[in-house]
Amino acid sequence: MKNYLKLVDFELKRFINIYFVLIGLTIISQITGVILKSRDYLERANVAIYENSLSLEQFISQNGKLSIHQLLQTGWFMIPIALSAAALIFYCFLIWYRDWFGKNTFIYRLLMLPTARLNVFLAKATAIFLMVLGLVGIQLILLPIENTIFKSIIPVDLRMDMPLNEIINGAGYGYLQILIPNSFVQFLINYGIGFMMVFILFTSILFERSFRIKGIIFGIVYYFVAVTVFLFPIMAEIYWGFGYLYPSEIFVLEIILGLLITVFSIWLSNYLINQKVTV
Repeated sequence: MKNYLKLVDFELKRFINIYFVLIGLTIISQITGVILKSRDYLERANVAIYENSLSLEQFISQNGKLSIHQLLQTGWFMIPIALSAAALIFYCFLIWYRDWFGKNTFIYRLLMLPTARLNVFLAKATAIFLMVLGLVGIQLILLPIENTIFKSIIPVDLRMDMPLNEIINGAGYGYLQILIPNSFVQFLINYGIGFMMVFILFTSILFERSFRIKGIIFGIVYYFVAVTVFLFPIMAEIYWGFGYLYPSEIFVLEIILGLLITVFSIWLSNYLINQKVTV
């Protein structure tokens, strides 16, 4: 356990500079978006009321009241979140390949450490998971701050106030509901699926590292087979209309399949990293 925790700490430190950049970009972009969009709305209101002689009611009738929910659907919010997600997906590859292709081929020392090689695998997956949770935690802290800034700029007569849970659940395209589920069970489902996908991807990468050119094919096939198996009950209901299972039964089946795929991916990765991966 001690070696595993040291490996997790080591992996986190290797990405920390880029991670802080992502956090800083998210904070600056979102707060800037709140300020600029709120001031733009307020300026349009002032022009309409004081220069075009519209009443407050007429302006609201034509433009509606501004809500934080509307701001969450702008690029100021969605682009840094999408960029952070893309960076972490890219890092799922980088976290392995830089050890092989770095200046000193660090994988030699990493796999020769006096600890189970599976710990290296699990530490990399844990580092990814902790970074995701860290970004989600930053977003949870940011939302009340941004809402306070929004309220300080837009007068009460021109804004639509919303509690935090409504801000999250009402966000456009559902991206905040995925990142910040409204129940612990939904949290386990969302992040359990995400963790499973990381394990599948890691296993695919280890296929490539084990068998090189053939491993690319093995890895791609494994990835799509694993994802297809996981989604099969849902696809069968939607596209082929099997209709044999109740929604609750499909839900339980998906949990079972997700757990089996995760455990199998860990087992297969353990086999590959111990028996097939060469350094």
